[in-house]
Amino acid sequence: MSEPTLRAKQLDAADELAPLRSRFVLDTASDHAADAAGVYLDGNSLGALPANVPARVEDVVRRQWGELRIRSWDESGWWTAPERIGDRIAPLVGAAPGQIVVGDSTSVNVFKALVAAVRMVDPARDEILVDATTFPTDGYIAESAARLTGRTLRPVAPAEVPSALGDRTAVVLLNHVDYRSGRLHDLPSLTAAIHASGALAVWDLCHSAGALPVGLDEHGVDLAVGCTYKYLNGGPGAPAFLYVRRDLQDRFDSPLPGWNSHAEPFGMSQSYNPAPGALRGRVGTPDILSMLALEAALEIWDEVSVAAVRAKSLALTDFFLECVAAYTEPGRVTSVTPDRHEERGSQIALRCPDAGDVMKQLIDRGVVGDFRNPDVLRFGFSPLYVSFAETERAARVLAEVLG
Repeated sequence: MSEPTLRAKQLDAADELAPLRSRFVLDTASDHAADAAGVYLDGNSLGALPANVPARVEDVVRRQWGELRIRSWDESGWWTAPERIGDRIAPLVGAAPGQIVVGDSTSVNVFKALVAAVRMVDPARDEILVDATTFPTDGYIAESAARLTGRTLRPVAPAEVPSALGDRTAVVLLNHVDYRSGRLHDLPSLTAAIHASGALAVWDLCHSAGALPVGLDEHGVDLAVGCTYKYLNGGPGAPAFLYVRRDLQDRFDSPLPGWNSHAEPFGMSQSYNPAPGALRGRVGTPDILSMLALEAALEIWDEVSVAAVRAKSLALTDFFLECVAAYTEPGRVTSVTPDRHEERGSQIALRCPDAGDVMKQLIDRGVVGDFRNPDVLRFGFSPLYVSFAETERAARVLAEVLG
């Protein structure tokens, strides 16, 4: 038995989160070649299926919809699902209850947050800063929001934000974790710098929610959005969430006012009167099937702390880098993910010239990560279900594929 294999066994034996693995639907050794039982390292794109979700969805479809029908809006709690599920997500991102509403997509919530933020600041502040390395959709939305509000959009690298801030800055949109490299940006210091300039901070938490502590309330974040189908395992197309800091809620002027966010939604008034609190973030009828699948998926967090998840995440990614260094020829791959823990999310990105072909071969052998143009292999580590033995196996198979 090799030294990394032995270490993996020891680390798994000491892992307090190891029992949670059985709560997910995952591959078994028989599903793949004998030398590479399934290793799922793409939870940063789509989280694995929690085992309790299918039965919950069946109940929603067969009983709540099939039998109770319209009564389920009250009797099954459909109407209050967006804020109820928001309160389940709140502690995972460091927020008190009553500040998060679930619904719509990340893109739609980014649009709501940006436009509402611009409406909260002095009209003389005519510039929006956006993370120049952001996921493309955030950039598209920011550009549209700037045009609609008569602002100028300026892309800026996160490290350059403090020097780019000024009295023209209205809002800054940043990603907590870079989706390509896995770099974790300094949310506390960047938020403080944004506030010192008189601007508002909007954070995209898609690659940090459910993977590491965020501290929205502690660090005074103004608005934040995030998806729920990655580390929160809500399923494909699961609704996103929107955070509005409590003291800003009365000023939150949504660019998408809908009947679901009206103070009297069934009053059918021709004039819009927004509901109090985070409910202003609602728009139309919630996607109940996806919403309640997400609620079931979140139950596992009743048994685990974000701090424990973060500790295992760092241990997994450290171990993966050690195994890659031990198994692969020097220089064959290069990590673009920071070594320092305070700068690392929950993924490892490796650069190699033939990354696209390498990832195809890895997937054929049961090691599932993903490829990002032009030359990056991404491996996402979801601590709730990824083991150290799988981590070692993934590095070993990667070395074999690299030849």
